[in-house]
Amino acid sequence: MSIVIQGMAPLLQVFDMPASLAFYRDALGFEVLATAGPLDDIGWAHLRRDGVEVMLNTQYETGDRPSSPDPARGKAHGDTALYFGCPDVDAAHEHLRARGLDVAPPVVTGYGMKQVYVRDPDGYNLCFQWPVH
Repeated sequence: MSIVIQGMAPLLQVFDMPASLAFYRDALGFEVLATAGPLDDIGWAHLRRDGVEVMLNTQYETGDRPSSPDPARGKAHGDTALYFGCPDVDAAHEHLRARGLDVAPPVVTGYGMKQVYVRDPDGYNLCFQWPVH
């Protein structure tokens, strides 16, 4: 008997929940499905867009968060990437730029994928990609 898998929701530890929610909800268009904690101090959020799910969790408990993020922690996020299937990479690029994000133009890789990359507020790398025919 095998394991049946019907989805995945990576959990990302975030420094500033309001900034992360603004990025994923307002810039990328994710819907907030559920949260934990009062509206002014959400500690966890479950989001979904087009069948893709992601969860956000604060790195620190209320009252324990330092005034600024630890640069070493953000640097470590540089090797974490989320790849999204995106049939119109050019439209994704324009969408991200229209929301004020610093995004380089799409590139075509040597292995045949058209990709555009953006970093979220915590330094996680997000790639919107689709095969080039």
